[in-house]
Amino acid sequence: MRGTAQRGPGSSRWTRALITGASSGIGEAIARRLAADHVELVLVARRRERLREVGQELERVSGRPVEVVAADLTEDADVLRVEARLSSSERPVDLLVNNAGGGQLSLFPGGTPEEEARSIRLNATAIVRLTAAVLPGMRERHCGTILNVSSGSGLQPSGYAAVYGASKAFVNSFSEAIREENRNYGVSVTVVCPGFTRTGLPARTGFDVAKVPRFLWMTADDVATHALAAAARGRVLSVPGFPNKIGAAFAKYAPRRLVASFVARATRGMLNEDRDREVSAPEARGSRNHGTTSAGGRVPSRVSASESEP
Repeated sequence: MRGTAQRGPGSSRWTRALITGASSGIGEAIARRLAADHVELVLVARRRERLREVGQELERVSGRPVEVVAADLTEDADVLRVEARLSSSERPVDLLVNNAGGGQLSLFPGGTPEEEARSIRLNATAIVRLTAAVLPGMRERHCGTILNVSSGSGLQPSGYAAVYGASKAFVNSFSEAIREENRNYGVSVTVVCPGFTRTGLPARTGFDVAKVPRFLWMTADDVATHALAAAARGRVLSVPGFPNKIGAAFAKYAPRRLVASFVARATRGMLNEDRDREVSAPEARGSRNHGTTSAGGRVPSRVSASESEP
């Protein structure tokens, strides 16, 4: 929701927040909500110019200084710079929002080993590293909140999004574990698992947006409002939107094999035409070879360090 910023529920409890993936989508929406509550911001994203634009605008909204850190969280040198900011005792961060993430839909393996590893570095490794950087200071001050933006894809096996879904499942488990470890240190950890969110990312990952039922969509601002409210209340794992809650309950209570089969079929049915042809081609070759797929049947994929969550 660009150009406006409404007051967010409960966000005034924080003084300074660092948000990754802050130049667009859910990350930008969270930043806008916090700026409306005059929270000092540290914005992290890859796109330097866009990040500066957002930073300048939110500085005017909040009346507080806004730091911008242009960083690609799949690159070690960039992660080190963000870690240094989080571990600094000067103007310490009391809210860390791990939002940056991304991936591609495909038949696994959808790209080179490096592309798959890059997705894992963004979706999982970066969260571990940034959390490790901020936790010692939060424990010492006996105050702090970590908000991890995961995905509904992490609540069950996600066929045609195997690496993405598995990396988000890691985020969910990791978040709940460190929450328990830090319960007596005054540090709260919340993980939020949105579904389809209008951020621009779904179309880039291979979804045909028109194939996704309208009632499943949420806006980035709605997700941001839900996420901040959940973090302010100290929720453990939170799923925004009634349809997504139904899906989460299905994933939790239905037989695992049924869930995996349903999700894979549903995801396949929402692929755009180009990606569906890519998926179908190796399957056709495999059926002619008695169920085997040659190395030449690999689906090309371009996993990118996106700044929004689907």
